[in-house]
Amino acid sequence: MDKETSRKLIMDNYVNPKNRNKNHEGYTKVNTRNESCIDNIDIYIKWKDDILEDITFSGEACAISISSTSIMIKNLIGKTKEEALVYIKEFYKMTDGNPYKQDILKDAACFEEISRQGNRRVCANLPLKGIEKAILEKI
Repeated sequence: MDKETSRKLIMDNYVNPKNRNKNHEGYTKVNTRNESCIDNIDIYIKWKDDILEDITFSGEACAISISSTSIMIKNLIGKTKEEALVYIKEFYKMTDGNPYKQDILKDAACFEEISRQGNRRVCANLPLKGIEKAILEKI
């Protein structure tokens, strides 16, 4: 994905995030926070058996964290726990600068350049760490 397309996608999901501040009744909550900055996101998950039926979020964070959360949620809704873990693994590969499967990440590939900025990697990975924790602990 070219840099301009990536930038536009990141900014659009920051300014107009998907699934933010919905009703959280019947959802389980996981908090994901970056201790070194303002990023503090609550992720709400609605499970149906082992499927991520719905995901929403609230909180304050930088453009990278908010846009990563928005894109991640869009890509993970409807996935099984196993499919979500594959997605998360590919995202971590990408943000670490390793080869990854773009067909799995879809538009999340806009964060490919993040691997060059260590401090921004934490921001992009923050929501995924929360979802990963929720899946592994089945909160």
